[in-house]
Amino acid sequence: MSRHDNQNRDQVHRFQCQGERLVLDVNSGALHVADEVAWDIIGLDEAGLVDAAAAGDRLAGRHGAEAVRAAWGELEGLAREGRLWSPGPAAEEMATLTPPGAPIVHALCLNLAHDCNLACRYCFAGQGPFGGERRLMPADTARRAIDFLIAASGDRRQLEIDFFGGEPLLDRDVLFDVVPYAERRAAESGKAFRFTLTTNATPLTDEVIAFLNAHKVALVLSLDGRPAVHDAMRPMRNGRGSYEAVLDGARRAVASRGGQDYYLRGTYTNRNLDFTEDVRHLADLGFDRLSLEPVVGLEGDDYSLGPNDLARAEAEYDRLTAYYLQRLEEGRPLIFFHFELEDQNGPCLKKRATGCGAGHEYLAVTPDGELFPCHQFVGREGFKLGDVWRGVDRPDLPRTFASGNVFTKEECRHCWARFHCGGGCNANAHLINGDIAKPYAAGCRLQKKRLECALYLQYRKAARSSR
Repeated sequence: MSRHDNQNRDQVHRFQCQGERLVLDVNSGALHVADEVAWDIIGLDEAGLVDAAAAGDRLAGRHGAEAVRAAWGELEGLAREGRLWSPGPAAEEMATLTPPGAPIVHALCLNLAHDCNLACRYCFAGQGPFGGERRLMPADTARRAIDFLIAASGDRRQLEIDFFGGEPLLDRDVLFDVVPYAERRAAESGKAFRFTLTTNATPLTDEVIAFLNAHKVALVLSLDGRPAVHDAMRPMRNGRGSYEAVLDGARRAVASRGGQDYYLRGTYTNRNLDFTEDVRHLADLGFDRLSLEPVVGLEGDDYSLGPNDLARAEAEYDRLTAYYLQRLEEGRPLIFFHFELEDQNGPCLKKRATGCGAGHEYLAVTPDGELFPCHQFVGREGFKLGDVWRGVDRPDLPRTFASGNVFTKEECRHCWARFHCGGGCNANAHLINGDIAKPYAAGCRLQKKRLECALYLQYRKAARSSR
């Protein structure tokens, strides 16, 4: 195998997880388990060594010349098969990542309520009003948002609506109105809608649960974990803890749909860096579809993750990986969102190299009908795109968001995780760095650690299924 330049160093990522040596071929996505000889050869290659003779000179004393030659031959074979040191996409492929013309919108986040009955300390919405007045979305605005999405979706048939807030169930009557309206309009226009509702679960009455189930609305339920952890960050507006009320609503909702079509989503802060215990707590309660996200806070927020907290969080992901694997081996598997790679990455370059589509494929709608790139951009100066009546009147912004990908962001271009994160969250990048093209470094670091754990678990699950 002839190695021509050192650009190959961003094509392969070596890492260890739970005692296993793993090698990811970045461009193909192929994952390999390496023995010590292959591991050392690839390590020398990462350092700029580019030929077999030099590898033999360096490693023969440690492993024996014959073992080095044999390992090099195996690596050569993987390279010929396109499963190691595989080339990146061609320029023509990368040119297709930014679509020409007007954006094709396939998803909306409807902020039904800029209000909330909780007062979560880390809430990016300012505990409901997004820095403005507390208000609810009128029915005519919600209906108009549906019409706007159908008109803006071009030939896309599958469309999505996320009901969000604040607490969207404070606008329950409008939810009850707009879902059937969307279903009627979908039938008329040859479209199909998928609905998701994010709620703190306290307003989940039996009537609401029955409606959500009847219309196949997926649920994201906000519960941070152990009672003391949850209540410290997610109190009611009167200051009392919300854990018991949230747990009651979440249990009834999940039971009513047979444990399907939901996620229990929590947030961890610097106060619960032992968050494996929160995952364990939720699993012991019977919830097996879980997501736990690191808080994103500004410097000075007393709950933010500081530089000294990141190493502890990384170590905790190792603990969580061991717990996940233990449950799997016991026949009690969990679905942990960040460990389920099969659902997050597709074969096409666009899906692997771009982010969530915020700002051009996915937009947020305020109660007044204003359009923003996503729910986290709502209220940020300079990011209003238009409204649901006139449509997008800032074509420069969708173009800016659409052009952002792992090849245009400097920090992403040579990052080994680039095809799994799509460049990171634009809203977090803007919040922390004031620039959507400059990723949030702490978020990148934790995402890469989660990805290493997820890749290891992918290998273990594949090995287990082949027994």
